[in-house]
Amino acid sequence: MMVFGRTEYKEKGSTRGMSVAFVPNWMRGRAEVNQETIQRLLEENDQLILCIVEYQNKGRANECVQYQHVLHRNLIYLATIADASPTNATKTVE
Repeated sequence: MMVFGRTEYKEKGSTRGMSVAFVPNWMRGRAEVNQETIQRLLEENDQLILCIVEYQNKGRANECVQYQHVLHRNLIYLATIADASPTNATKTVE
């Protein structure tokens, strides 16, 4: 857990404390992607954004780069899931 002013960022996911988007090669393709996993990533992204903004507001932009990398990886992972989803093409906006 890392605390920045009022913003607290807890890395969730694996036992190593890494983002849930960091999946070892041997587990790729074996992990079940479900609503809980996606929700955890979205919540993690929310906390990452708050930390990044806080660092930037304090003029410490160089220190938020590591969080920007994790956020980027999470967003790419979520986009990959969305692109691979068979229901993605059949949903319509009502």
